Amino acid sequence: MFKIISITAGESHGKGLMGILEGIPANLPLDAAYINRHLKRRQKGYGRGGRMKIESDTVEIISGVRWGRTLGSPIGLFIRNRDWENWKEGMSDSPGSEGSIPPVSRPRPGHADLPGILKYNQDDIRNILERSSARETAARVALGSVARAFLEFFNIRIGSFVTSIGKRSLDLSTSELSPEELQALSERAETSDLHLPDESREADFRALIDQARDEGYSLGGIFTVFATGLPPGLGSHIQWNRRLDARISYAFMGIQAIKGVEIGGGFMMTRRPGNEVLDEILPEDPPLFRRETNHAGGIEGGMTNGMPVIVRAAMKPIPTQRRPLRSIDILTGETVEAAYERSDVCAVPAASVIGEAALALVLADAFLEKFGGDCIEETRRNFDGYMDSLSRRFRDTF
Repeated sequence: MFKIISITAGESHGKGLMGILEGIPANLPLDAAYINRHLKRRQKGYGRGGRMKIESDTVEIISGVRWGRTLGSPIGLFIRNRDWENWKEGMSDSPGSEGSIPPVSRPRPGHADLPGILKYNQDDIRNILERSSARETAARVALGSVARAFLEFFNIRIGSFVTSIGKRSLDLSTSELSPEELQALSERAETSDLHLPDESREADFRALIDQARDEGYSLGGIFTVFATGLPPGLGSHIQWNRRLDARISYAFMGIQAIKGVEIGGGFMMTRRPGNEVLDEILPEDPPLFRRETNHAGGIEGGMTNGMPVIVRAAMKPIPTQRRPLRSIDILTGETVEAAYERSDVCAVPAASVIGEAALALVLADAFLEKFGGDCIEETRRNFDGYMDSLSRRFRDTF
């Protein structure tokens, strides 16, 4: 079913992170500078921790691209960890380095630490936390940037913005926003270190993060990711796992610390009657269709309907607390404070950029599932032919 295959590898303090993306057609223009721009966006955000002062993520394209264009073969990407210089022994692959640093034995509530050591039969939590760390998302953003470049070739645009952090939230509904209005919110958010589209609320949000930092706890929040310019018909209703909203939800829940996903109006729609939240279908000239509302978030029956796809995701507070919670030492059985690893106070702004990458990967996969093509020119012909056929069909009907 899947036309695009993506996989990442690497540990948080290892030599680096790797990503492989297979399925992108040949002849797509692509260079490292484009990917690096999105990697830099991921590293920004008020409330980020000290690691972002060490790393300055840049990608090395090691396969699949020649002279600025994709070859149709797997695209290999590598992001070097600058902090590796401080961890050469602690994260060495050599058996001679065993015991060079003490084991981590105090699992953090809310992290992969405890279930990970139980599942993989480990005595050192570092063998779990290094891979489960959100540092892995740098590779996912790199891969998602390639998928994003593919979508932009067809004038499909992806953006995002933060709508809440902790108890602070914006009173912002997306159900009646045009593609242009969504893009304007995203562009406004790009100028904010909170990725917030409302400048008047920034001081209030920053004060909340400052308080959390001072008192030693972390904060979560909610962000919105959207895509505009999508054709109708991506995804399918014929099997549960081909529904596009199911695939999007799967990808977003795969982002570290994400605990909830909504498409369009989501849970709000359960509190209002159908006549208020089902998007009426109205005629349009040229003869296709239009909607005055988008409570469905651009997806009906598991398929895009031509409206912007809108996804909201809820991020829990990061498990690492500067003022640790109670835990147990897995080596001694003693009641202790959970381990502290250098971490962020709030990473919701960064998570919104990671969400863009997740959405890009799913949409590129669905787009190629629909239109195929071994080279970008073939995909373009298939796409243009489909859109022309829709226009002719309803021009004749109306």
